[in-house]
Amino acid sequence: MGKIIALANQKGGVGKTTTAINLSASLAVLEYKTLLVDADPQANSTTGLGFDLRNIQQSVYDCMVNEARARDVILQTEMKDLQLLPAHIDLVGAELELIHHPNREHVLKQVLEPLKPEYDFIIIDCSPSLGLITVNALTAADSVIIPVQCEFFALEGLGKLLNTIKIVQTRLNTGLEIEGILLTMYDGRLRLSNQILSEIRHHFKDLVFDTIIHRNTRLAEAPSLGKPAVLYDADSNGALHYLNLAREILQKNDATRIKLKDKIIA
Repeated sequence: MGKIIALANQKGGVGKTTTAINLSASLAVLEYKTLLVDADPQANSTTGLGFDLRNIQQSVYDCMVNEARARDVILQTEMKDLQLLPAHIDLVGAELELIHHPNREHVLKQVLEPLKPEYDFIIIDCSPSLGLITVNALTAADSVIIPVQCEFFALEGLGKLLNTIKIVQTRLNTGLEIEGILLTMYDGRLRLSNQILSEIRHHFKDLVFDTIIHRNTRLAEAPSLGKPAVLYDADSNGALHYLNLAREILQKNDATRIKLKDKIIA
């Protein structure tokens, strides 16, 4: 039975989509069958894996609003163990169209639940908001990863997100856990990055992943070519950091297929 992990932060530009793409690709490289669900109307995870939005006939919107079967919408990426449930700009209208749905917070859960036995991991890339689609993702998920940028406003809104997660845990999804807080865009040369790293580790302790995602040019270039970093430049620091994150998540979830020699922490 697969594990569903949502990536959520209502603050934009924190590396959420970069993490969704590269974590999914890293799990696939490690031979875990993975589905990436693009639940962001900007559809950056879809284009970041090389798909042209003009050629997307159906998307997660059709699954949530028009009751299309997810299996008919899922696309195969160039990686054997990575598939994509794509997004489209139409998803912007989903919140309005679902507003009177009797079970509106559970629609995405109903879409993904039948797919869980077919995948080891299902990763959901949420939009930078705390709207109905993000609440749907948190209701569907087993756990949530919170990417936090190593910059001045890193903690801005984090309390609000944690409060939303607590409300979802209380009212909609009692099994939801925080998989971890992921520090992104870290630059060890900057005193500010180190201050934020220290502050977040002090406040959140074991909730913070050991793996830190450093700023990396190859990581930034890869989406423009429609590839995850591990396919664009497998030896780049960005690719290696996300492989380490995938290994850390596997260790945390006691995944038995991971070999002792692969138990690496950045």
